[in-house]
Amino acid sequence: MREREERFHVETTVSGDVVCVRVVGVIDIATVGAFRAALWAAPARSELRVDLSEVRLLSAAGVRALIAARLWVRAQGGQLVLVDPPPVVDRVLRATGLRRVIPIAEAAPDRILAAVC
Repeated sequence: MREREERFHVETTVSGDVVCVRVVGVIDIATVGAFRAALWAAPARSELRVDLSEVRLLSAAGVRALIAARLWVRAQGGQLVLVDPPPVVDRVLRATGLRRVIPIAEAAPDRILAAVC
């Protein structure tokens, strides 16, 4: 389990009114604490984008964190947007109904030049 935690990481970038939280690895019970901490530590802006393009698994703990983040961001007058979920994550979003309540966006065409996901 420790190895999984070491391969998991989150980075946050800010550009204007958009904050991007980029997640790499597995979001499960072992890593959800770090995931939640990154979401709650993100500066308040009109849009919080969560880049899921490098997430290999989204467990029920991760789903709960996304639901809580959506409620928290909306309470602040903002919007939570999920970016580029891979098929394995998208299946979870569809099965749980999150795809109907949280907008999904494609990643910026050139991530190297894009300031925010």
